Amino acid sequence: MSNPPPAIAPALVQEFVGVSHGDFARVKALLEQEPGLVNAAWDWGGGDWETGLGAAAHTGQHDIANFLLAHGARLDIFAATMLGKLGVVQAAIRDNPAILLIKGPHGIPLLVHAQVGGPQAAEVLAFLQEQIK
Repeated sequence: MSNPPPAIAPALVQEFVGVSHGDFARVKALLEQEPGLVNAAWDWGGGDWETGLGAAAHTGQHDIANFLLAHGARLDIFAATMLGKLGVVQAAIRDNPAILLIKGPHGIPLLVHAQVGGPQAAEVLAFLQEQIK
């Protein structure tokens, strides 16, 4: 077993997650500089952990989310919801209906991720609304 790589500088992780809320050019530049950022997470406090993908997911940043996924980000239920991946969302909720109630970064619920996904997430939004009734 080899030694793990050194930790990424916390300030770099914080910046990456911060810009993943909407600065696509900076996301690209930082990921080129440090590829390990793709799955790095920042704790905003009190266990409010967020990755770049999580930031893109709750702000409706399809371009950033798809870029991060193409570079190895781990798909989660929040990003799948925002991106309109209906099959993924349905399978997860059928397996564990409690997922409807979990909250993502900053306490943002799954339903909001579908709303910010826009037309691409319309089917997911309708599915979630039906499940919540």
